[in-house]
Amino acid sequence: MRQQQKLNVLVVAEAANPEWTSVPLLGWSHTHALSKICNVHLVTQIRNKEAIERFGWQDGKQFTAINSEKLAAPFNNLALKIRGGNNLGWTIATAVGSLTYPYFEYLCWKNFKSELLEGKYDIVHRITPVSPTAPSYLAKKLKKIGVPLVVGPLNGGVAWPAEFRDLQHKEKEWLSHARNAYKLLPGYRSLRQDSACVIAGSMATKEQLPENIASKTLYLPENAIDRKRFSLQNTSNYELPIKAAFVGRLVPYKGADMAIEAMEELAHEGKMTFDIYGNGPEEEHLKQLVKAKGLDNKIIVHGFVPNNELQAKLVNADIFVFPSIREFGGGVVLESMALGVVPVIADYAGPAELVTEESGYVVPMGSRDKLINGFRKQLEEICKHPEDLINKRSAAIERINTYYSWDKKAEQMMNIYSWLLGKGEKPDYQKPFV
Repeated sequence: MRQQQKLNVLVVAEAANPEWTSVPLLGWSHTHALSKICNVHLVTQIRNKEAIERFGWQDGKQFTAINSEKLAAPFNNLALKIRGGNNLGWTIATAVGSLTYPYFEYLCWKNFKSELLEGKYDIVHRITPVSPTAPSYLAKKLKKIGVPLVVGPLNGGVAWPAEFRDLQHKEKEWLSHARNAYKLLPGYRSLRQDSACVIAGSMATKEQLPENIASKTLYLPENAIDRKRFSLQNTSNYELPIKAAFVGRLVPYKGADMAIEAMEELAHEGKMTFDIYGNGPEEEHLKQLVKAKGLDNKIIVHGFVPNNELQAKLVNADIFVFPSIREFGGGVVLESMALGVVPVIADYAGPAELVTEESGYVVPMGSRDKLINGFRKQLEEICKHPEDLINKRSAAIERINTYYSWDKKAEQMMNIYSWLLGKGEKPDYQKPFV
């Protein structure tokens, strides 16, 4: 039986870097997973070139680095000044990126126009940027020459909870109030109208997409797990004290301070310890909060932990306490589940789509006081019935293995490609996830 020929896929991922975190790692992970089952050529920004070469790929062979710094660099520097650093004002960074990004796609078209016209690629898949605000220069051109463009998974636009407007201002997210202005950008409508498929990485994003493109819209969570990076497994007997952990940027909306408030009494009673991994503008405040509560020996703010050391630390925790009130994807929640560390999350946005009743704990959203109280009650219940963690641990690991490995993600993408090329039915990934 003749082996089916692999598809030729041009992956456009302006941010794709195996050595970074967040969106660049997401872009790289999607690309690398696809490269195992397709003939992939990656087009990325030149800032990722050295890291990809260290991984073993060659510029001009497996990938092409596009130098768009002439426009990107000065605008990025301007955004940093407006934001006051890397950790705040993410909406500003996204807005500036959306203004400059079309130049990157223009250079992509200039570089690959001939190959695309010759039919070298079956599919073009734009993986990053993930923001729904980023327009497209390529969409209309690809539609004109009959090459399907897949966009996404897109993720973003989660509304600030009304109860936390103070944090919105503390995060310098004032531009969120004018977010709909991105619809005026050239290429905004083209991305939606001229692409062959738009993948929404969250239900919040899916609900923002126009109804007139529903026939080509799919829901598929953006994140997955690299089993080489998260290969260990928790083997706790769940004896008191329960070991809790938090991983993330230490910024106001992540809620590490609310986690401390929620478990204060349990920590004083010797029923719970808490390890906080991450850095950011709230780090010193959190250390002072812990000291003021007299919990220096029960709650430790460790600071930044390199990616290659994270799983060895996180796997020792029993539960992952994550009261973030505006999380788009929640990849760190999947990482904890992969290790068998049971998540305790707020019922809002991305994480709430990842965690089921069987695989973790979901605390109802509310005001700051209500959310802290909800986490406090849930943590108290866990300390009363730690044996319940055994089944949740197993369910969390099974959920990751069934739906959230990068190999599974690549298979899901292949089903989408097959549908677009007339070789299969339109897949429905919403049922198993939501």
